Amino acid sequence: MRVAGPLRVVVLILTAGLTWIMGSILLGTHGSSFSRLQQLFSSPENAVTTEPRARKYKCGLPQPCPEQHLAFRVVSGAANVIGPKICLEDKMLMSSVKDNVGRGLNIALVNDVNDLLKFIRPLHEGTLVFVASYDDPATKMNDETRKIFSELGSTNAKELAFRDSWVFVGAKGVQDKSPFEQHVKNSKNTNKYEGWPEALELEGCIPQRTVGAQ
Repeated sequence: MRVAGPLRVVVLILTAGLTWIMGSILLGTHGSSFSRLQQLFSSPENAVTTEPRARKYKCGLPQPCPEQHLAFRVVSGAANVIGPKICLEDKMLMSSVKDNVGRGLNIALVNDVNDLLKFIRPLHEGTLVFVASYDDPATKMNDETRKIFSELGSTNAKELAFRDSWVFVGAKGVQDKSPFEQHVKNSKNTNKYEGWPEALELEGCIPQRTVGAQ
């Protein structure tokens, strides 16, 4: 039976390779040739490499916080499907996995305006306040709640409207506006989701001196 063309080429290549190896052994050059082959296949240039994973620090921050600072990450909900997350010093305080988030303003699962006022009115001086919206942060806010959030350092609380996305970190007794705030308005021209703007993510380091005794 005749060997097909492609198969014949493979057989010829294998035969030539074996002949070269045998000749190298007989001539005493196999060791150096084989060593070169080993070097070729073990060369770092030919090794499969993977880029090292970027190290993550507390709450997934790309770099560690300075001493006497608290690491945090606040993520708003995505539309009315994915719940918000609040992480402080690598501890997940609120998330869908912990089953302790709800639609509205997530401070401590407070979504009723009366309960919200009871919750934020008696805050002690220096208490940190982490807020992440989910679905709609504004419908159940009245003028007093907006005023209190403004006093906590918010710039956007007075402007929050139906289904806006909002993340905010403030503190009781701050003298200036908080640098930790993001706000995206609900607009059908710019919304990422149908009826909702994009989710927001806020992360950073907060000086511990702003934290007062409870």
